Amino acid sequence: MTMLKLFGIVFFCGLLSSSQEVLSGLSCAVSPGAMQNVLSDAIIHNGLLQQHLQGLVLPNIMGDGGLLSSPTSITGLHLVKVRLPKVSVKLLSGIGVQLTIGAKLELSGNCLVGLLSHLIDILVDVNITVNIKCTNFESGTANVVIEDCLCILGAIKIKILSGLLSVSINDIVLTQLRATLPGLLCPVVDIVINLVNIQLMGTLNEVFPVGTAGTIHYQLASLPFTSGLFLGLDLDGAVKHMGGSIIPHDSSASALPPLLDKLMILGLRQSFLNAVLSLLIQIPPQTFPCSPEVFSGASRLREAISTLAPAGCSACRGTSPLVIKLTLSGNPLILLEENKATVELSVMIQLFIEPLDGSILNILLLKADLGLNALVSIAGGKLVLGLSLGSTSLSLESSEVGISNISDLKPHCSSLLREIFLPLINGALGIGVPLPNVLGIPLIKVNVRI
Repeated sequence: MTMLKLFGIVFFCGLLSSSQEVLSGLSCAVSPGAMQNVLSDAIIHNGLLQQHLQGLVLPNIMGDGGLLSSPTSITGLHLVKVRLPKVSVKLLSGIGVQLTIGAKLELSGNCLVGLLSHLIDILVDVNITVNIKCTNFESGTANVVIEDCLCILGAIKIKILSGLLSVSINDIVLTQLRATLPGLLCPVVDIVINLVNIQLMGTLNEVFPVGTAGTIHYQLASLPFTSGLFLGLDLDGAVKHMGGSIIPHDSSASALPPLLDKLMILGLRQSFLNAVLSLLIQIPPQTFPCSPEVFSGASRLREAISTLAPAGCSACRGTSPLVIKLTLSGNPLILLEENKATVELSVMIQLFIEPLDGSILNILLLKADLGLNALVSIAGGKLVLGLSLGSTSLSLESSEVGISNISDLKPHCSSLLREIFLPLINGALGIGVPLPNVLGIPLIKVNVRI
């Protein structure tokens, strides 16, 4: 189960502690069980461990037998099966991840005691613990280093087909396996973990289409960070228009918040989200008649303009149809703060009349600066923003008919934007921002908080 939280994204939305100077962004927290399940699937359930241990061949075990026992040799000892493998994960502050693989190894070979040859089966409990750390971060990728491989042998059960098992054989096998198995198993585990790393790190380096607008190429922004409580992955992405031009944004690394009850958090910064909004919100100019069929408040808006217009503007009070043109001005900007996400954008509102002679009379050119409340959610593996109108600031850019006081127009323009323009913005955002399945963990049942 995954929890997503917005901050300057684990996806963490919202600011961190005010005592920290960090970039705003989003963050999402992943439960300990989710990460352990992913590693178990990659190492065990997909057969990777069994596959690379399958060719394990142990050196011959020889014993001279001593004064009272016959000479013993065990040859052709090989792995038959890995039983009951289990993976557990622990975080090491400032180091990385500690991975423990526990299993029962079923071995088989030939045992020669004196002149008698027998089949021998050995079942040995092994516990292999390795420390994994990431190093050499460059261009969104990091190398994985395996350190301090510790292989501990537990209970050993030996069975000879004849049923005759001497104490000396048991001692010889125990001594030899403890001396040789760790040196054979640790290199195999090293290979397995590196293969899993390639597989899982690939989920942090993917290109996703964003509708028909462009693409996002996700990468790590910095080396993964570990404390004793969580693994932090700070994500970044190159946001491109479909034509290939990159939308620039600040790619500085950001601090990630500690979450005591989660094992992993992912982060996306506010500047990245602004680049994504610029990609998604590309609304062409909208021109339409100011009529009740298009805009329910058209009559009230026309009446307000007639009242504000100077007495000499006969066209303002005539029967010529009033036309409205809405044009997005500049790029949208998302602002993330504690418990709040807001999108700011500007819209130019042009109101003009087209008299019968074909000329154009610009009644008003207004600039509306909007503060839009953003509801953030995760659906279908995508980050989805839904906007509602919070505030409107209206300013006069120009008027060819001499209108100077526009204070009475604010409620009408707010209604116009809420009714006509806001659905267009939400429609553009409705395709959502595709998110990577980081480490193969699907973003389902996600709780979002700011």
